Amino acid sequence: KAWNVLALDGSNWQRIDLFDFQRDIEGRVVENISKRCGGFLRKLSLRGCLGVGDNALRTFAQNCRNIEVLNLNGCTKITDATCTSLSKFCSKLRHLDLASCTSITNLSLKALSEGCPLLEQLIISWCDQVTKDGIQALVRGCGGLRALSLKGCSQLEDEALKFIGAHCPELVTLNLQTCMQITDDGLITICRGCHKLQSLCASGCSNITDAILNALGQNCPRLRILEVARCSQLTDVGFTTLARNCHELEKMDLEECVQITDSTLIQLSIHCPRLQVLSLSHCELITDDGIRHLGNGACAHDRLEVIELDNCPLITDASLEHLKSCHSLERIELYDCQQITRAGIKRLR
Repeated sequence: KAWNVLALDGSNWQRIDLFDFQRDIEGRVVENISKRCGGFLRKLSLRGCLGVGDNALRTFAQNCRNIEVLNLNGCTKITDATCTSLSKFCSKLRHLDLASCTSITNLSLKALSEGCPLLEQLIISWCDQVTKDGIQALVRGCGGLRALSLKGCSQLEDEALKFIGAHCPELVTLNLQTCMQITDDGLITICRGCHKLQSLCASGCSNITDAILNALGQNCPRLRILEVARCSQLTDVGFTTLARNCHELEKMDLEECVQITDSTLIQLSIHCPRLQVLSLSHCELITDDGIRHLGNGACAHDRLEVIELDNCPLITDASLEHLKSCHSLERIELYDCQQITRAGIKRLR
């Protein structure tokens, strides 16, 4: 009986993750939990719970007004009504994940702006109805945003980024993957307004040029993660400026940056001693000489963990010899590197 009392005591349920039970979770389960936990609940994940809708989340918001972290990733039934409820009752909300909730529109962002001023992290990836008007409303009320994921928000253009650059000086992480309309114009505003930026994903933003790398180098010295896969206009010139100014870089995804050569690797080997993960897949101009510099660089001995070299046709077994000095290396990818032999791989092992 004592155990039963403890199990049903709401104060023991401050953090709940229902991901493992997502197929069984319906609205009434969430309503019952909210009534049981009330003000004790701080963190709830309903990731992938397709059966949960606006009504259940309204009851939840009314009962759990101290909620700080809420994950609704993939809860495709929910609409703007849920964000209206959160705005009305959950003023302490700090982290909200609405990824793939495709019914979400600008109205949700306006509601969050009005009722959740403490919001630090917002994920609205693949909410493709969101436009610059929603972003403008959001940042006016949530100026303390530190992480914002807009991956797949295909309607966003430079104007949206200008609002973020003007109102979010605390921004540390920004994901703009496949926001195809973004150009240098908008991203430069981000660099100039968000000096604390540590992680930027602009993979698939094929319009951007070296001007972005220059702006990052000049304004964002704390940059640790840069993902610019499929940005084929970027060149050695831009990466040289970046490497010489951003010495804290740890992860770089340069897949299909087809213009870069060994020159970029030389600069990274000299100026970026913290590099841990580097993707150079489909960078077809990279040769063994670039890998040699990397293997002799400051990051090589105890930092570099992953290097991806898929479809780099000029890479030979000599590169594997150069990587032997990288004692922290956990993964090398060599798909379709025609000049790599079994003997070379065996020697590296």
